[in-house]
Amino acid sequence: MFGRRRKKRDQETDRTAKEAPRSRRGAAGAVSFDNEIEPERPTSQSPKAADRHRANGPWDSHEDFPELQRMDMGSLRLPVQQGSQIQLNFTKDAQGKQRVIGVTLVLGKTWLQVRPFAAPKTSGLWDERRAEILEQVTKEGGRVQEHEGTFGTEIKALLPVKGRTTEDGKQVAEPVRFIGVDGPRWLLHGVIRGEGAIRPEKMGEVEQIFAGIVVVRGDQPVPPGDMLQIVVPKKVQEQMAEAAKAKAAERAAGGGTGGSVNGDAPGGAAGGPTQA
Repeated sequence: MFGRRRKKRDQETDRTAKEAPRSRRGAAGAVSFDNEIEPERPTSQSPKAADRHRANGPWDSHEDFPELQRMDMGSLRLPVQQGSQIQLNFTKDAQGKQRVIGVTLVLGKTWLQVRPFAAPKTSGLWDERRAEILEQVTKEGGRVQEHEGTFGTEIKALLPVKGRTTEDGKQVAEPVRFIGVDGPRWLLHGVIRGEGAIRPEKMGEVEQIFAGIVVVRGDQPVPPGDMLQIVVPKKVQEQMAEAAKAKAAERAAGGGTGGSVNGDAPGGAAGGPTQA
């Protein structure tokens, strides 16, 4: 989805490189977790830009971020809470191999999918990404509205649920929130479904989780708009393999095929869940 505007952005890179990055102001809610164990400390510290939308997270790995229990997934370090679950979202490449295209955190009846992207040094990607989401949802028959939230401008949408209608024949729609934060050479994109998209008290809970994420951009060259690599921990791989065996045995015995939560990326599939 980023590719359609990449050429135009690349042409503007030289011009924007001479300009100072634009500062944004806002406030994110305070982040506090009860399970602050296994401290993590950054190897170096760099001051944040004057950006109140990211003043309390999400964090860059070089910043002085809060000490929380987090799962290391390569470009992402995800906060984990007792009772939460983690699902991996997959798609198949041209060679038929599966690759991870996102991670979904399951918090009761709330689903938060997160995806990290590379971004230019001198400009963010969230404005561009937001415009593409608005266009895509409108084409699919959904309803969208931009809204100022904890992390700046977000999108509230009603997405049509394929194949589902009410008793009187009306299309069933699902409420979804699209949030995004631009960091140092990265964009963290979140999609919120379930109670976290509609209930104020649940919105705050899922925003705390999102704010606690640490993005590890790394020094490797990644084209702006491409996803940063998500690495599946060995423990999670083992749990996924066990879950797959259990489902296969259930199918062989004539049972159901099981299912996954509605937190997948478009065109993707969920693997897991993995207990945190």
